[in-house]
Amino acid sequence: MPIHLHPDRLLPADPGVRALARRLYDSVRGLAILSPHGHVDARLLAEDEPFGDPASLLISPDHYVTRLLHAAGVPLHDLGVGRGPLSETAARTAWRRLCEHWPVFRGTPVRYWLETELGEVFGVEDRPAPDTADRIYDRIAERLAEPSFRPRALFGRFGIDVLATTDDPCDDLAAHRALAEDPAWRARVVPTFRPDRYLEPERAGWAKAVMRLGEAADTDTSDYDGYIRALEARRRHFVEHGATSADHSHADARTDPLPSRDADRIYRAALAGDATEAETLAFRRHMLLEMARMSCEDGLVMTLHPAVRRNHHPPTLHRYGPDTGHDIPLRAEFTDALRPLLERYGTADGFQLVLFTIDETAFSREIAPLAGFYPSVYAGAPWWFLDAPDAIRRFQRSVTETAGLSRTTGFVDDTRAFCSIPARHDMSRRLDSGFLAELVAEHRLTEEEAFEAAAELVAVNPRRAFKL
Repeated sequence: MPIHLHPDRLLPADPGVRALARRLYDSVRGLAILSPHGHVDARLLAEDEPFGDPASLLISPDHYVTRLLHAAGVPLHDLGVGRGPLSETAARTAWRRLCEHWPVFRGTPVRYWLETELGEVFGVEDRPAPDTADRIYDRIAERLAEPSFRPRALFGRFGIDVLATTDDPCDDLAAHRALAEDPAWRARVVPTFRPDRYLEPERAGWAKAVMRLGEAADTDTSDYDGYIRALEARRRHFVEHGATSADHSHADARTDPLPSRDADRIYRAALAGDATEAETLAFRRHMLLEMARMSCEDGLVMTLHPAVRRNHHPPTLHRYGPDTGHDIPLRAEFTDALRPLLERYGTADGFQLVLFTIDETAFSREIAPLAGFYPSVYAGAPWWFLDAPDAIRRFQRSVTETAGLSRTTGFVDDTRAFCSIPARHDMSRRLDSGFLAELVAEHRLTEEEAFEAAAELVAVNPRRAFKL
């Protein structure tokens, strides 16, 4: 069977509401993409080398794809995970595994993204199946050899205006600098400061990491004050290279302060390997509060997406590394966890805090009420396991009633899979259009307001929430 991309996919089933949703979608489908949080490597665009093969582009870097195939019994090794550049034999094997197991994606947003990529980006007409695998592979491989399918060309074709990457504080950001200085490059690719590994003394290798941080900042990090100066210096380095946000993800969102003398004592103990588990936890929570203080001073938006058990399966971590599909959600709590932070900075001029969650119960119970009071707080778009049609619809209802549309961020694609960016944003625009059409049908918005809101969700909210 061929791939069939229905023009009304994801729009409401009611014919009258669908007709308005279609018009709303048509009004925003061509607007530029703003991608304020993602994981595409800036070197991809700075170097602009041709993509290697279909599997390395569409399968192995995308843990949304690999995790479901792994659950179906496909070894990650067969999908090219953690293997570096693939031979043609290995790449074809990975592609065949995808096509052989295509039914496992039924009912998932991954199916939507992949079909959109295959059909709209590469012009593939065959639906993935065992007998079409090689034909589809050859079609994509032929396209990847064309100049119009190199990274920069696709970036322009996708209509991306701003792309934020996620970067280690010690990164010299040379790729970002090269893009900014290239007169032929007109879009914005901005770094994002991601300091998690430097804030968590319980992590293996933390002491060495903060020594590297000191070297990058040209600062002595043998004591707590030097450590703080090093973090502040690296944040300035990111701001100088265009960064607008700092990204944080820990097991919880607590921000309990420590007296300076206790922070210094725990820091020294952690460097010596003598800190207790309770002390390292207290230090990490204190440092999240310190990150908010620094955001008030340097202007970086603070984005927070807590409550994930990283690397849930140690054998997979040891063999394939992190970000390979086995990070699993935890319950999230924000109201009391963030109270110390918001007491200090919740109404501070210029401070902005974007809250993400993969615990749906937190949207209406905590995040929407916080965003509905604090001028600094924005409700982040459904993320990761929740960036799926029905979860996005639940978010729209639960958050908007309490905080309104203006306190949301617009869509965040959060992807390493470069070619899935337009598919993900297209999905969001269709769902926004359907939601707004339903509000009009219920006489809760006028049509004029719905068209204004559709454009703002795409073009205004992300710029405002992420200071773009």
